[in-house]
Amino acid sequence: MPGRPEVPALLVKNRPLLLTGVMAAMIMQTLDTTIANVALPHMAASLGATRDTISWVLTSYVLASAVVLPLAGWLVDRIGIRTMLLGSVTLFTLASMLCGAAQSLDQMVLFRVLQGIAGAFLGPLAQTVILDSSTTAERPRMMSIYTQGVMIGPISGPIIGGYLTDNFSWRWVFYVNLPVGIACAILLWLYLPKTPLRERRVDLFGWLLIAGTVAALQLVLDRGMDRDWFSSAEIVVEAIVAGSCAWMAVVHLTTTAMPLFPAAMFRDRNFTIGLVFTALIGLVMMSVMALLPGLLQQIYGYSPLQAGLLLAPRGIGMLLSITLFGRWMNRVDPRLQLAIGLCLMSLSLWLMAHWSIDMPRVPIVVSGIIQGVGLSFSFMPVNLISFATLPPRYRTDASGLTMLFRNVGASVGIASGTVLLARNIQISHAEIGSHVTPMLIPFAGDMNSTFAPASGAVLGIADAMVNQQAAMIAYLDDFLLMSVGCILAVPLLLLVRTGQRPTGTDTMAAAAEAAH
Repeated sequence: MPGRPEVPALLVKNRPLLLTGVMAAMIMQTLDTTIANVALPHMAASLGATRDTISWVLTSYVLASAVVLPLAGWLVDRIGIRTMLLGSVTLFTLASMLCGAAQSLDQMVLFRVLQGIAGAFLGPLAQTVILDSSTTAERPRMMSIYTQGVMIGPISGPIIGGYLTDNFSWRWVFYVNLPVGIACAILLWLYLPKTPLRERRVDLFGWLLIAGTVAALQLVLDRGMDRDWFSSAEIVVEAIVAGSCAWMAVVHLTTTAMPLFPAAMFRDRNFTIGLVFTALIGLVMMSVMALLPGLLQQIYGYSPLQAGLLLAPRGIGMLLSITLFGRWMNRVDPRLQLAIGLCLMSLSLWLMAHWSIDMPRVPIVVSGIIQGVGLSFSFMPVNLISFATLPPRYRTDASGLTMLFRNVGASVGIASGTVLLARNIQISHAEIGSHVTPMLIPFAGDMNSTFAPASGAVLGIADAMVNQQAAMIAYLDDFLLMSVGCILAVPLLLLVRTGQRPTGTDTMAAAAEAAH
């Protein structure tokens, strides 16, 4: 009736306290995507992992989130958002405690998988509760608060992780979730109401095929370097499983009556191209965040806290860009915004590819801010492009598929970046070592003389210098390759069609997706 005040879809007893619990759960999850990065070198030493295998701590979390996310809508319908959110917070908190107590890399990977499964649902469910408990007029303001809350993760995560690692132990990177998780669970138990349940079919076979494809591909990338790639029967089997599951998934999704992801979505050119950009951006963002902690701590000698402070400018650049240019983005073609974003990302990576071993902190901060601005100019418009021409009935499924591509891109990026790093270190070490002769090293030829002790020490120093130079070259090669990839993706924008002009709420929602 005209004049009747609008009632939110979700009526709650105490909205401020409920939203406090929901926002805390969401911030806990976004923090965990970055808080562990700066602790990776310390985890490797404690868990007996190598430079390339410690990346499994990141890829297992991201991959688990990617695999289970498509089931979110079905699970909410079957068991309700209250049970779903409470269960996710409880499992996430328990898994965090187990991660902190892990005694081996195998245990850590298993517990990170559990944490990723639970964390996958926290962001989408938190956003749903916030929107459903607000009226139409309140939603732009609530989305603004939500977006700013999400941005706390990329900014403060590395700093908190560095502080905890420096002053306590890397284990506290996970233990810090316990008080937050317990408080969230209490608030959700008290104030989150039950929602109606409904029967809904889900394509579990299609989901299993997609999960099998992603998991087998990740195993190939994670274990290929250690197993000498296709010289190993294990890698051959995993590659065959990945290819077979991928082929069966394509056939199944295009022929079944009710597929996990409707095939009609892929006939929308904007959405399909948007998936490519989403995977690329996720690959670049997460691989850089995985590589930088090792570079900053092992090559430049920064402490975990200093490394965290040097990683924070990326989040600051994203927040500043969203704050300063958010309204302007409503009036500019998303294709132009994405082109600017990709160029800025490429520029930042090109600057990083020209770092040297001896340099001040300023270039690290500047490239981080530029990259953060580039990411905000990339994530937000790519979401708008993807949904510009897609029929509204596909938006829920499209959101799940978009997050799947982003997480798979991130997981593949971390794994491939680590593999290329290890390979390039070996190549560079051999090349540099071939130019190191006894004539260049004092006492190198005197192993059987009075100077034998000094000769051994000098050779050790020389080998350490060669290792450092080889690692630095390998890092720079990774950054240069990603810079070229960003630039080569720009011409794809010529295939994108213009769509409906985004509203302020659309931009805020895109910003929230960007932060995740």
